[in-house]
Amino acid sequence: MPEGPEIRRAADKIEAVLKDKTVERIEFGQQPLKKYVDHLQGSKVLSLETRGKALLTHFDSGSTIYSHNQLYGVWRVVKRDKLPKTNRQLRLAIHTKQHSALLYSASDISVWETQHVESHPFLQRIGPDILNPNLTWRMVAERLQSTAFAGRALNSVYLDQAFLAGLGNYLRSEILFIAGIHPGQKARDLTKGQVGKLARTTLDISQRSYALGGVTLPERQYRALRQQGITYGKARFFVFGRAGQPCRKCRKKINRSTANSRRIYTCAACQPV
Repeated sequence: MPEGPEIRRAADKIEAVLKDKTVERIEFGQQPLKKYVDHLQGSKVLSLETRGKALLTHFDSGSTIYSHNQLYGVWRVVKRDKLPKTNRQLRLAIHTKQHSALLYSASDISVWETQHVESHPFLQRIGPDILNPNLTWRMVAERLQSTAFAGRALNSVYLDQAFLAGLGNYLRSEILFIAGIHPGQKARDLTKGQVGKLARTTLDISQRSYALGGVTLPERQYRALRQQGITYGKARFFVFGRAGQPCRKCRKKINRSTANSRRIYTCAACQPV
């Protein structure tokens, strides 16, 4: 499943062809949304904003299209009218003079007045987006220590979109490992220094994954592994998906277990209970 960095990178590709462009034609696959066509055609796309796995397309007409890919939705960016061959159902098509941004299979699409989009039920439930440029490590630390999250095991908190939208399974394992925190620990039991380190690591690793296309290792270390002939999939992580292999820090074997019905990877030596 894609996580925040993957969603933002996908949004970047869409934004690259839509931002500051005039919408010459727009199509909705769902009948109730067709009433917005006349209002949106001729408007200009201002930006694409990500909130976890939700995408907000903002227009200068004062409207915003909310879309969520759910399990099967996928965006495609193509030259204008060069529709790909697919059996998927086209749910949304935004056409500029030169390009088309196409959303297939997703059904969670709605149009809002931009000033009221925060009232969307999903947006009301989630926390700040993990890649929000205004999110600071101190804000993350405050959320960790808040009454809503401080008393819960971190393996649960780091999958909860109400904590930070865009976190997911591989980020959970990687962040907790790099911070040296056991997944079963609770934020209220950590020292001030541990909370600060965890908060900084949360932002650093999410931003690194975004910048490096899903890689959580430092770039130099990752490049060195690739030069040795190691594949992207085997070189990108510290612990995730590496059960039984040596820890990249201490050489002890990586363990795989289950937490919150999802697989999680740890190093007993680097993440003591």
